[in-house]
Amino acid sequence: MFTSKTLLSGDLPDVKVGIGRGTDAGNVERSVLAMDGHDIRIYDDPNELVSDLAAGRIDAAVRGDMSSSMLLPILKKGLGLKALERVAFMEPQGGRLIILSPVGIDEGWTDAQRYDLAVRSADLARRVGMGQRIAIMSGGRCEDVGRCRAVDRSIESARSIAKRLTENGYDAYHAQILIEDAVREADIVIAPEGITGNIIFRTMHMVGGAKALGAPVVNSEKVFIDTSRAKTDYRDSIALAMRLTEE
Repeated sequence: MFTSKTLLSGDLPDVKVGIGRGTDAGNVERSVLAMDGHDIRIYDDPNELVSDLAAGRIDAAVRGDMSSSMLLPILKKGLGLKALERVAFMEPQGGRLIILSPVGIDEGWTDAQRYDLAVRSADLARRVGMGQRIAIMSGGRCEDVGRCRAVDRSIESARSIAKRLTENGYDAYHAQILIEDAVREADIVIAPEGITGNIIFRTMHMVGGAKALGAPVVNSEKVFIDTSRAKTDYRDSIALAMRLTEE
């Protein structure tokens, strides 16, 4: 079973990672000290962190506890992006690591967007050593067809995306509305759209106690991991960034 401990175990790539510090809580410093032997640099200036990432002076960056309202606009400009598309690495209590997407409320509203997020998520899973089984979720069970037009469209959409992925060589299936099964059976969970994905994330993390390792930006070749300022240990986020530098 691939877990956050698996991610931290074994030899990590010999790469340079930058991590942002925005508070004096000491969590960033303790995390860096715990990763002794690796080249991890602490940044207090978001402009410097983004500049070094864009120029290749560091191989990957982690937000750490730096303010998102300060850092993310600078990141978008520095990487030349109109928007940041992210997927979330999560670990339910007693479970294995999964990738959840879309988690931005304005993301994943078309079949093409969800297909693209599934493909990008499968690439990330491969790079860190996870399995790549993809669960495409919908707003109901198959037997619910006919009860509600919105549910019908959601089921039809999920079936179409799963079929296209399968035809292109991916291990994908229609998981219906059964999130409780998807988190056990799949490595990648694609929500019906971003609002639902965001609710799933919040319910799993803030109510159910699932671990949130971080959210890599997937629409850039540069490795950047968005993290929560509420985290107290960033070792798993740093290890994730390091693993994602490998092709």
